[in-house]
Amino acid sequence: MAARRPAASPPAEPQADTAQRGWWPRLRPWLFGAFALLVGALLVRQARDLDWQEVWTAVQRLQPTTLAMAAGLTVLSHLIYSQYDLVGRHQLRLGLPPRRMMAVTAVSYAFNLNLGSLIGGFAFRYRLYARLGLSPAEVTQVLGLSMLTNWLGWGVVAGTCFLLGLVRPPPSWGVAPVALQALGGALCTVAVAYLIACITARKRTWHVRGHDLTLPRTRVALIQFALSIGNWMVIGAVLYTLMPAGVAYPVVLGALMVSAIAGVITHIPAGLGVIEAVCLALLGGQVGHGTLLASLLAYRAVYYLAPLALAIVAYLRLEAVATPSAAQDPAG
Repeated sequence: MAARRPAASPPAEPQADTAQRGWWPRLRPWLFGAFALLVGALLVRQARDLDWQEVWTAVQRLQPTTLAMAAGLTVLSHLIYSQYDLVGRHQLRLGLPPRRMMAVTAVSYAFNLNLGSLIGGFAFRYRLYARLGLSPAEVTQVLGLSMLTNWLGWGVVAGTCFLLGLVRPPPSWGVAPVALQALGGALCTVAVAYLIACITARKRTWHVRGHDLTLPRTRVALIQFALSIGNWMVIGAVLYTLMPAGVAYPVVLGALMVSAIAGVITHIPAGLGVIEAVCLALLGGQVGHGTLLASLLAYRAVYYLAPLALAIVAYLRLEAVATPSAAQDPAG
């Protein structure tokens, strides 16, 4: 018994250390909550000033050809995103058929957009990939590379938009244009530093929290940038296609970049209300709010809800066929 006491006592030190250094985990929910309240207040204020009859009239004016173009670009965007997990497949040299991994990624993306990253980005991938025979460590690495791919492209596109002054925050935000340009420069610097590291680093593997993290080679890193930058620009094109005349594509793209990070910070599933509030604030001076909101509602229906309906059917199909034995079928 005496020999067991020293073994039980050491955990008290890490707890004390955690208590001293754990101010950020305690403060973070309050900061994110305050940001969410700010966005909510902005949305409520905008909603009070809207002419909802104008919104409905603008929705009815959307041409079938416009909706068809937006739908086609949506298919292209989801197809590009479905290849994100193939980066991890190549990096880890996994034997899963590419079409199976693309199907899992596409389904997870649709759920991620509408239900949030914990359900779509994580839960669906872990479940489906586990049934296809991947270990939790392999799924974690695939998911990590996929997320890195996504945010590398966002950093380049957003950083460029901020640097060029394409995003002009309203005075009520209290954000100086020079601060946004500085942020854009920092985002582009991080992206360039990652690419340089992939090209020049000698040590390419690190052991972090029980996982081996390997820096991709130059070719893989370039593929990451090409996929993600292309996807973000296509998403911007979806929203731009649904916008009324007079709103420039680069400005729409910049507003989309801001709304994307705002949705992540607030943790609101589907960015519900966040995209609308940010775009109304940034673009409302160029076009009527009712017409703008009609375009945003159409964007949400085309890019979020329609793919979700298809993903539900595809998920049921994947549940039926996603077994480790099926994963080894090269014809899959």
